[in-house]
Amino acid sequence: MSWRAAVLTLFPEMFPGPLGLSLAGRALERGDWSLQTHNLRDHGLGRHRAVDDTPFGGGAGLVMRPDVVDAALSQALPPGDRRAVIYLTPRGRRLTQADAGRYAEGEGVVLLCGRYEGIDERVLDARGIEQVSIGDYVLSGGEPAALVLLDSVVRLLPGVMGSERSGLEESFADGLLEYPHYTKPADWQGRAAPEMLLSGNHAAIAAWRRAAAEADTRARRPDLWEQYASRTRFSALPITAAHRN
Repeated sequence: MSWRAAVLTLFPEMFPGPLGLSLAGRALERGDWSLQTHNLRDHGLGRHRAVDDTPFGGGAGLVMRPDVVDAALSQALPPGDRRAVIYLTPRGRRLTQADAGRYAEGEGVVLLCGRYEGIDERVLDARGIEQVSIGDYVLSGGEPAALVLLDSVVRLLPGVMGSERSGLEESFADGLLEYPHYTKPADWQGRAAPEMLLSGNHAAIAAWRRAAAEADTRARRPDLWEQYASRTRFSALPITAAHRN
């Protein structure tokens, strides 16, 4: 069975979008994964298929109704479906590479895309829906975030990337940003590629890349560096009797 994605949205025409191209698109054509969209408007109420209403307590904007969202989820999730259900929202925990790997190992995901001021919290609580953010900023809706999440996961599915090694040396794979890359020409506009990379000494090249990855992570992402440094400090501690127990 291929990995299955479903997206609940008011704008199904936004999919597959860029996911229909390149690696993800070819994998979609091969059947390595599938994508189904569900139009939330199909479950709207009344002649105008309303999906939202004014927020209790007042305030600007509209909130998507829990009954409409629940009806759409019931259609998208048949009994026994064990896929993760994820609501894309800036209020969620931040998406990580580890999350992408976890989702890739499952049967698929069901992504809920909000609009307006968001979705009534009660349906999220009732269904135990994961709330995930792709970053500390606000988008017009969850659709771009859903595309980002799907791209991060689909590329990890077996056979999608040409080289299994590609995923092992990427940013975040071992807690560091990836090292910088260089290719021909060796000298470009007076800027030479690092001499070490042209040496043919594979051990020295690996050491250079590790040092470059550590330096870039420390300079650009001190939050990641602190986590990495803490782990490496702990792993370097001598094994004592207390550790053995």
